[in-house]
Amino acid sequence: MPSPAFDVIVQFLKANPTPSGISPVQQRRTAKKMASQAPLPKDVYTERIRNKAARGLLMAAPGVDDQQIILYLHGGGYALGSSLTHRELGWRLSAATGARLFLLDYRRAPEHPYPAAVEDAAAAYKWLLENGFPPSTISVAGDSAGGGLAVAMMLLLRDEGVVLPKTAVLLSPWLDLTHSGGTFVSNESSDLILSVARLHEFTHWYLGKKTAADDPLVSPIFADLHGLPPMLIQVGDAEMLLDDSITFAKKAEAAGVDVTLDVWEDMFHVWHALAAILPEGQEAVEKVGLFIKNTEKQNA
Repeated sequence: MPSPAFDVIVQFLKANPTPSGISPVQQRRTAKKMASQAPLPKDVYTERIRNKAARGLLMAAPGVDDQQIILYLHGGGYALGSSLTHRELGWRLSAATGARLFLLDYRRAPEHPYPAAVEDAAAAYKWLLENGFPPSTISVAGDSAGGGLAVAMMLLLRDEGVVLPKTAVLLSPWLDLTHSGGTFVSNESSDLILSVARLHEFTHWYLGKKTAADDPLVSPIFADLHGLPPMLIQVGDAEMLLDDSITFAKKAEAAGVDVTLDVWEDMFHVWHALAAILPEGQEAVEKVGLFIKNTEKQNA
């Protein structure tokens, strides 16, 4: 049974839907203002990284293992989101996993359509390798578009012959920009975050005029998935993107990938982001922590 906090949040989201037709610049400005009003705990370490290979926020909750790190790719339809909007989730994941976390600020659409985000993610992973983190100490994680980006990045690296990270975590991932899943339509009324109109906007911004929606590095659901590391996928059964996760997990398993598909009853898109006030969000974060820690033990 959902928590009382869940019911309150659902009522708030129903009363305050996010409309389509708002420019990404305006949406970013609003999100930045809101995120700035939620300070991090004082004992969370942060360091702003700015170099040619990677830009973002390095974070560490107290007592983490400095030899373990998560490359985190934020969501936002490839057009929104940043290290600022996701730092609250970032420190919670750092605490749950016992690892440092690097929140990448990749280039966003529509100013920088595909393949900019994939190139930036791959460059950041290589930067971690060059700075003393072997693949066995790196996890990659992402929510929504960041989940799809995490897979696309690994596919690109795999095809380049780069050793992949030890594990991947996908939170409510957006894996199919052709919108072919049945829940894209059937769950629109129950999805409190996304809508058909918003997803079509994000798709148009990210693809630009030259890229097909079924390109495997845009929609990894159509990719050859062999060789990917063990991964955890968490998704809510009220999400429009539910079928993205279900179909992707089946295809990954058929390709020999070790996949854990964790479907949460009644949960909306990326409920993890509200872990500060939503017990189910913090519980999901803790499950991510256990998954990554168990992978570390297996690699030890």
